[in-house]
Amino acid sequence: MEHKHSPLSPAWIARRRYEAGYTGKTFNSDSLDSEYQRDRARIIHSASFRRLQSKTQIFSIGDSDFYRTRLTHSLEVAQIGSGICERLRQTYAQQSEIQAWIPSMGLIEAICLGHDLGHPPFGHGGEVALNSVMHAHGGFEGNGQTLRIISRLGEYSPEHGLDLSRRTMLGLLKYPVLHHEVANYPQAPAQQSSNIDHAQPPKCLHDDEADVLEWILAAFSPQDSLHFRQQQARVGKHGKALHQGFDTSIMELADDIAYGVHDLEDALAMELVSARQWQELVLQPAQALSTCPLMQETDFYQQKLFSGSDRERKHAISRLVNYFIANIRVTQQAGFDSPALQLQAEMEQEAHDLLLILKKFVMDVVIRRPQIQALEFKGQQMIMRLFTTLLENAERLLPSANLAQLQQSGNAERVICDYIASMTDIHATRLYHRLFSPDIGSVFDK
Repeated sequence: MEHKHSPLSPAWIARRRYEAGYTGKTFNSDSLDSEYQRDRARIIHSASFRRLQSKTQIFSIGDSDFYRTRLTHSLEVAQIGSGICERLRQTYAQQSEIQAWIPSMGLIEAICLGHDLGHPPFGHGGEVALNSVMHAHGGFEGNGQTLRIISRLGEYSPEHGLDLSRRTMLGLLKYPVLHHEVANYPQAPAQQSSNIDHAQPPKCLHDDEADVLEWILAAFSPQDSLHFRQQQARVGKHGKALHQGFDTSIMELADDIAYGVHDLEDALAMELVSARQWQELVLQPAQALSTCPLMQETDFYQQKLFSGSDRERKHAISRLVNYFIANIRVTQQAGFDSPALQLQAEMEQEAHDLLLILKKFVMDVVIRRPQIQALEFKGQQMIMRLFTTLLENAERLLPSANLAQLQQSGNAERVICDYIASMTDIHATRLYHRLFSPDIGSVFDK
């Protein structure tokens, strides 16, 4: 039997259903990676994954047929994540203690493909809207909803959702703290207000998933588990989780690269970014990073990115992605016995600083522009009104399956929240108009 700190330990491919005596069949082969291939297949073929094709990444669905959705973003994160792992395998080929824990292709792709399953309609704005009505009922946060889908709501088992392996679930565990442990909300406005900025959720899991968190961490020693769940309290802010697993750290870097570089590509393609903004908000702050590619090859990137040619732009974007992947190394965080928690993927400082500049640029120039914020605001108002209406009129308006869940649940708000969070942008908009627009709606609507 493998040592419990070995990546080959049976604990890592354990599934929650197995504890009730269920025995699964082999998937493709008897190899260890086949278990993670099963996880990847369940994610790809799940309804939650398909719905990402109609969920907002940055731009509202229907504005263009070019830019990324949550689905294409997830595919790109998986490609970057697998690229990071291949690079690490080559870099640490002679260090067996690190080599053994670098995730397999099936594992890292499952984690990266599944990382956004819990995002609600209308992007981050929808997340805040749902938390504004759920913060007193266990909270709502997109990553917390991802855990809820893979452990409860997914369609591959009656009681355990997608029933993924323990290591895949650990990799999807970005913030191993519960809502009530880190929530520290500012005082809400005294009167009813359309501004819900006070309802920004902490980065956390929902209180409802405390038992799932306990199951995931059962593979670790009590000391590792306790240390892993540490959080930092912050004055006037939500607390924050201090740790994440090795596989999660790889996925997070892939996600950051996709956000900073590929979302920049969308903005350039849609001509939302000017050369002057690029000069002032990217090149000037990057001057302190003397060996980064934007300083070494300033003219190349300026010309390619603003050429107006998809082919030329892609050439520059691809080189940026390769630069970031090549500047990732493995470090160790103190206080853990298990390499699954001790090892961490980390980006070299200069590359990290450049990526922060690009992410800030996308946030300031694209996401915070009034046109994008207006769409986000509208989505928030629709979600909050749908939530109140469905909760108050559940027997009249909920589909029969969801109504049955509500009647069996001790948390009606959570059932309504799950129903709305599962909707695509298009579904939520259509339901809103069917309920509130006098000239829209038919008995034949599905």
